[in-house]
Amino acid sequence: MLPGKKIYFASDFHLGIPDHNSSLVREKKIVDWLCECQHDADEIYLMGDIFDFWFEYRNVVPKGYVRLLGKIAEITDSGIPVHLFKGNHDIWAFDYLQKEIGITVHREAEFRHFNGKTFYLGHGDGLGPGDSGYKFLKKIFENRFNQWLFRWLHPDIGARIALYFSGKSRYANMVREGKKENQNNIKNEMLYKYSQGLLDEGMHADYFVFGHRHLPTEVKLNDNSILIILGDWLTNFTYAEFDGQQMKLKYYN
Repeated sequence: MLPGKKIYFASDFHLGIPDHNSSLVREKKIVDWLCECQHDADEIYLMGDIFDFWFEYRNVVPKGYVRLLGKIAEITDSGIPVHLFKGNHDIWAFDYLQKEIGITVHREAEFRHFNGKTFYLGHGDGLGPGDSGYKFLKKIFENRFNQWLFRWLHPDIGARIALYFSGKSRYANMVREGKKENQNNIKNEMLYKYSQGLLDEGMHADYFVFGHRHLPTEVKLNDNSILIILGDWLTNFTYAEFDGQQMKLKYYN
């Protein structure tokens, strides 16, 4: 990292829900945040579920999100790397975002190193104990034959089905009602257990950084490691910032 530069992390925009108008308001707010990041960003990490539904046909991508995609393209064209760690809602991102927008797409959680600090980065879905039902569904969604079958649906039909269920989701209702996720005992959270398990196995990271759970969290795992769950841009509008020395979870006004 160059002196004075920062690395930014955000997750779970879920653009598209609960409806076009409210999603557009959030999209503009995200673009405003990216404009601010652009002034001093060394890199930007989007940690998954950027869209509530995203499926790339061979010659078609979902309608909308032009402000966000245009802004990211401008950022990558300026030489600032933008990364996407695929989440469970953008699991069907293939090569469009890489080829057209310049995003580097990551498909699994991984270690990265910045300024002598070790980061373990991932969206967070399917990690840790439990959630066996989702883990089974994830295998179905990642299966190439099933993806090939879905491609045979006309895009208007496939997108309409997906967006119908998105509009009925718990997260869509939370946006409508202005509610936030309930924070229970953090030690019961699967991402806390997963990170602690990696430490118990002898692995080390200064920061474990995840999205997925929509619970803005910054908690020490031990004297040397911190867990950060990035929250969301549905009701929390949270992100994290690494200035080369410290990582901080912040709220965007």
